[in-house]
Amino acid sequence: MAGLVPFKRNTSLMSNRFPNFYDMLDDFFGDSWPPGRALSQDTFKIDVQDNENEYVVEAELPGAKKEEVNVEMNDGRLTIFVKREEAINEEKKNYIHKERRYCSMSRGIYLVDAQSEGIKAKLDNGVLSITVPKQDKTQNKSRIEIE
Repeated sequence: MAGLVPFKRNTSLMSNRFPNFYDMLDDFFGDSWPPGRALSQDTFKIDVQDNENEYVVEAELPGAKKEEVNVEMNDGRLTIFVKREEAINEEKKNYIHKERRYCSMSRGIYLVDAQSEGIKAKLDNGVLSITVPKQDKTQNKSRIEIE
């Protein structure tokens, strides 16, 4: 009977070893950890639609120019790269504070039956739309006779 834990008692072996384990997991997956960085702010959002003959991928890239965006398809993996650099070069002197910003992000998704040819991409009002045609998958099934 000594090994039983009374009902509604918050102490257990796990909580003694790892007192804030679940809080740590909540902090890790929350928007405020690590300080100053958040997945929702450090990457761009993408939506993928699976249509009958094609995939349609939409990525939100507000303020990006098409020269700053690179899209690649490699063995069924569609990767979107964004590299932005903002620097204001003013010839004034006596700066008290001057900032520069550099940002590099990428997202990749695997599209099982995507074709490498015929992919179309368009950047319009901060939304990158990519249309990826699907390959015609012939049935590679055969019936096997049992002896």
